[in-house]
Amino acid sequence: MTHIDNRGFGMARARYRDDLPLLADRLFLMDGGMETTLIFHEGIDLPHFAAIDLMRRQRGREALRAYYARFLELARERRTGFVMDAPSWRASADWAAPLGLTQEELGWLNRSSIGLMSRLRERFETPATPIVLSGVVGPRGDGYTPGAQMTAREAADYHAWQIGIFADTSADMVSAYTLNYVEEAIGVALAAREAGLPSAISFTLETDGRLPSGQALAKAIEQVDEATDAAPVYFMINCAHPTHFEHILAGGGAFLDRIRGLRANASMRSHAELDSAPDLDDGNPEELGRQYRDLRGHLRRLNVVGGCCGTDFRHVEQICFACQSVDAA
Repeated sequence: MTHIDNRGFGMARARYRDDLPLLADRLFLMDGGMETTLIFHEGIDLPHFAAIDLMRRQRGREALRAYYARFLELARERRTGFVMDAPSWRASADWAAPLGLTQEELGWLNRSSIGLMSRLRERFETPATPIVLSGVVGPRGDGYTPGAQMTAREAADYHAWQIGIFADTSADMVSAYTLNYVEEAIGVALAAREAGLPSAISFTLETDGRLPSGQALAKAIEQVDEATDAAPVYFMINCAHPTHFEHILAGGGAFLDRIRGLRANASMRSHAELDSAPDLDDGNPEELGRQYRDLRGHLRRLNVVGGCCGTDFRHVEQICFACQSVDAA
């Protein structure tokens, strides 16, 4: 495997780990649907939907730098913060063999992805645009269906390997995306706490606003908090369209104040429809921006915003414009 520059890996560079600026009220942007953008717009092959594969080659690392740079430039131009998520959603231990890697090699790619982001932070960060580096973990199995479910302790033990790698780098936090049952979420939160990293837990929802396991979102958040002494610094929703869950948020409840982040899909399709679709449904960027603006009426703490499947720079730009228009008003 090609040698990768390892500058910027050390814990000393984790400048926000103990004081995450995104826990204030200011707006923080994220990127869009990385994998769908790279596959459908850039024509890049991602085996097993794993963007971490790009870290294996110089050309792939250049593609990642170019991808992040556009969003970072937007954040700097609009004077927002930015949460830079590592391309490691599908880079936990079980994915090494399908990607043709040893676990040691996959660990090196996880570590190297934080190094790449650290150098981008040096280039783009300003006092008006603080940049938080987040090591990303995904579900052990499929992102859309629970499949074989672990206990919370089994999940903590499984995810501890990848989270431990992030804890020894300049990552400020760990974000877990597309979790579809509560025990895995509890396990990730426990593993992050044991590694000394702040965590954000993001659930994916079906068209009825429930987790793929069938559990209500409010109950899932409450169960994670009860089992971990509220270890996650906040919760998120990702890989679902606003029309799938807006009715859940409209019902109110204390759990809404635990939700700070949102990475919605561009498409209103269900997970099953997205999984079988041969094309990319990129929806309507302006409409999605308006939907984020409206959701902030229910989610008073929502300040970390980006996109998921089907979204790209256009969507995040419109989300930024819409959210800033509310803040200005």
